Amino acid sequence: MFFPFVPVLLLRTLVTAAGLSLIVACAAEPLARAASGTSPQAITAPEASAANIVSTPLSFSEWREAFRTEALAAGISPQLFDRAFAGVTPDASVIAADRSQPEFTRPVWQYLDGALSDQRVRNGKRLLAEHAATLQGIEARYGVDRQALVAVWGLESSFGQIQGDKSVIRSLATLAHEGRRPQFAKSQLIAALQILESGDIPVEQLRGSWAGAMGQTQFIPTTYNTHAVDFDGDGRRDIWNSPADALASAAHYLQASGWQQGQPWGFEVRLPETFDYALADMELRKTLGEWSRLGLRGLPAGSDERSASLLLPAGHRGPAFLVLDNFRAILRYNNSSAYALAIGLLGERFQGSGQIAASWPRGEQPLSRSERLELQERLDRQGFNPGTPDGIIGANTRKAIRGFQQQLGWPADGHPSQELLGRLRDRP
Repeated sequence: MFFPFVPVLLLRTLVTAAGLSLIVACAAEPLARAASGTSPQAITAPEASAANIVSTPLSFSEWREAFRTEALAAGISPQLFDRAFAGVTPDASVIAADRSQPEFTRPVWQYLDGALSDQRVRNGKRLLAEHAATLQGIEARYGVDRQALVAVWGLESSFGQIQGDKSVIRSLATLAHEGRRPQFAKSQLIAALQILESGDIPVEQLRGSWAGAMGQTQFIPTTYNTHAVDFDGDGRRDIWNSPADALASAAHYLQASGWQQGQPWGFEVRLPETFDYALADMELRKTLGEWSRLGLRGLPAGSDERSASLLLPAGHRGPAFLVLDNFRAILRYNNSSAYALAIGLLGERFQGSGQIAASWPRGEQPLSRSERLELQERLDRQGFNPGTPDGIIGANTRKAIRGFQQQLGWPADGHPSQELLGRLRDRP
């Protein structure tokens, strides 16, 4: 699923134990982490909150015994619990990763340079041919285009090569005991024990990222339990060792997220000189016909009632894209516009297209985390209400930026920049 843009590792949107709101956690592949912009895990768990950040006085052994009671009440057998937790101790590297907050992030164009590398494109084309029969069957059953599936495969685990090598039980137990999101980690740990109970994989092979994301498609345990499938017919849902199971499981998830087979994720467009950049808001949708009447060029010919939003990943100085429902389905996998853009473009590169015509503002220096915090604090002092300063440029911060840009008479694209921060620093 994370992009503020940094390589894939992390959980950052509301995730529930079942239903379509579950988010897949993409954690092994550095590129995917880059997309999320929050560090370690690319898709998304609930943001830390006062209610969720708990400092526990319990030792790990005391916590484990208390958790054992909860796990058994949830239906986990005592024998399986004891086998899964045999020799498990806290992993200090997991806590270090959980608490890391990178000061600097990569701009979207650098992230895309890596995500769309020639080697990744070549490998994807080769695997599309190698797994053609399997992918055809997956398309027929789930209605998800093969190019998108192979793109997800490539970004999440480098086509199965980078899945993470940590014990999922140990990582999640560590996070449940002393991580920033203990309740979320505990729900994932119960789900991981249920995976072991099902017999899909033995405990010694239940491995993944530090955050508990697993397999070639980097599913978190709750998402595995609701969407992993046995496509190769061997009786196990093996997203670690079976490309067929991993790809079909990703297809099942994207299908549940609203993927529409044969439809584009979006396309690059050109904006008129007098365009109102405040319309570049993912929460604002217009039909393609309405966007065409506003002067956008590069749209499909003829009137179209499909709903789309305008995405400016680098502000008004960079490329512009109209994104449709399939783009939003990808966001359900990893709630990062840079990641979703990479998946869409990589899928097209496999077919010989997917080139971006407009130029990126490569001379622009992205704001560091401390500068983003400062930006939010200064916007708040000026009365633009970006929400609680957290260094994350979300919807509230973009709305506040637009307000300040409009006051300055600038294009109100909601994009944070060094120039914008400089203007705020000039204010009392």
